[in-house]
Amino acid sequence: MTARISFLLCYVISLTGVIAQPNPARPDLCQGAYFTEEEGAKALKTFASTYHDKASWVSRAALIRKGIREGMNLPEKPKFAPLQPIRHSLRKLNGYTVENVAFESLPGFFVTGNLYRPLNATGKVPGILCSHGHGANQDNRLMEYTQQRCATLARMGAVVFSYDMIGYGDSKQSEHKLPEALKLQTLNGMRALDFLTSLPDVDKDRIAMSGESGGGTQTFLLTALDPRIKVSVPVVMVSAHFFGGCVCESGMPIHKRPTHQTSNVEIAALAAPRPMLLVSDGKDWTKNTPNVEYPYIQNIYSYYGAKDKVENVHLPTEGHDYGPNKRAAAYHFLAKYLKLDLNRVLKDGQIDETPNTVLPATDLQVFTAEHPRPARAVVGDDAVMALLKQ
Repeated sequence: MTARISFLLCYVISLTGVIAQPNPARPDLCQGAYFTEEEGAKALKTFASTYHDKASWVSRAALIRKGIREGMNLPEKPKFAPLQPIRHSLRKLNGYTVENVAFESLPGFFVTGNLYRPLNATGKVPGILCSHGHGANQDNRLMEYTQQRCATLARMGAVVFSYDMIGYGDSKQSEHKLPEALKLQTLNGMRALDFLTSLPDVDKDRIAMSGESGGGTQTFLLTALDPRIKVSVPVVMVSAHFFGGCVCESGMPIHKRPTHQTSNVEIAALAAPRPMLLVSDGKDWTKNTPNVEYPYIQNIYSYYGAKDKVENVHLPTEGHDYGPNKRAAAYHFLAKYLKLDLNRVLKDGQIDETPNTVLPATDLQVFTAEHPRPARAVVGDDAVMALLKQ
């Protein structure tokens, strides 16, 4: 299945069953197309009436962050297990290496992914966390478009870690639509940052994150909660009216709290004043970004004197994916703020991904017959949910 078909299926799947909002069974949730486009824009105006300068925005930002943590039941100090990384199958390719990695997040739950590194790097280099979106075949980490992104960024000089959503790829300890998937994926993202920043060659002051669709949600949520992320690139996701169609994005009450209501636009704006690129397109819920979401976030950045640090690349004829043009936009932005060498991946002035090797999915699998999942792994939805409640 091509990446394009997979994303189109994701687009349909994510909308199914969530258009008719609000959900009477869960009035505390904002899910899917919770607002119409007009209602979403109007809501932003209502939100904006609660602040007027940096001080009042900082106060609202603290309220929103508190609401996210409380809505996820996210502890201030999660009871993480020691990382104890499992690393194997190192492959040396054209300008970069890739190896298969797993480490423990909560006791008995493993984060799985691939670590890409530049060849012949000297000194400390930037680190980039790459999340991914939904797809019908649930192997998005292993697909061509993800491999291209990670390999190119590694060739530019970054250490890149790409990791699975729960229920995807090698992460098969529970189904994806776990009731508290949003909490678990956020905890896994924090642990992925712990792993990335633990690497001796990674510069902790040059850490970025980027993902598309549901991976875009992970990107702006983790950026909002974790100041270690210095540069953020959420792709085809930040919307005033669409809140994410999956339980892993909007299945817990992080947008509507007893004290306030917010949307993903304000959550994304919590990145301010750190550099952020919004990548949007004309065929999904980000079609209004240049006129609605982007100006709203720009205004918040202006309170910090950092209006130039938030950018929008809008591709009006494109759809819901992390295709070549969207990747090119991310490469340029990340090169600018992480001090990566874009010249390493240019040919005749254009991004050239042809030196990358797209490996078979089996080559990138973490848990295999030779490298089995540890026996201490917690398996099954009930067992994983019990782990989350400890």
